[in-house]
Amino acid sequence: MEVHNVELVMSAVAPSQYPTTGFPEIGLAGRSNVGKSSLINVLINRNSYARTSSQPGKTQTLNFYKVEDQLYFVDVPGYGYAKVSKKEREKWGQMIETYLTSRDTLRGVIILVDARHAPTKDDVTMYEWMRYYQMPLLVVATKSDKIPRGKWNKQESLIKKTLNFQAEDDFIAFSAKTKEGKDAIWQWIEAHTVGGN
Repeated sequence: MEVHNVELVMSAVAPSQYPTTGFPEIGLAGRSNVGKSSLINVLINRNSYARTSSQPGKTQTLNFYKVEDQLYFVDVPGYGYAKVSKKEREKWGQMIETYLTSRDTLRGVIILVDARHAPTKDDVTMYEWMRYYQMPLLVVATKSDKIPRGKWNKQESLIKKTLNFQAEDDFIAFSAKTKEGKDAIWQWIEAHTVGGN
């Protein structure tokens, strides 16, 4: 999709604040600092529209980005942040769970993992949880340019094995630096939103 119009329409913490336009939505979930903002910026052809933060866990709301008046990207608060109180984490957890499990217009979830490491316990939990709710899933391994080509297959195997990755889900390597994977990710998004159902 050629993206010219993007608008951050709202930051929500409760269903009463979600958009009511009925456009299909794609959720983006991942650990703090995994590169979610960078992925969004590459997909929408902007340099710094989605704010990248040096402080993990800065996104504390569901941010709805309207893309081309056709769909929303929903930036879900990063998980795995250490500097947030347990109570705060539980509050975020409930907010995220409510959105991911009850939103009719949610068409799929992109889970971001860091290509350089095995997925964390939080990554595995998020993946299993989304599978439990039978959500169409795309796992995007970010920062793939940091992995030497010769080691990539081994790294992909490690990520998939750790997640207990299932064949019906999709997996794409992505680099914000080289834009590798951008087109394939867009194809997946379109198949599940404007071009799919």
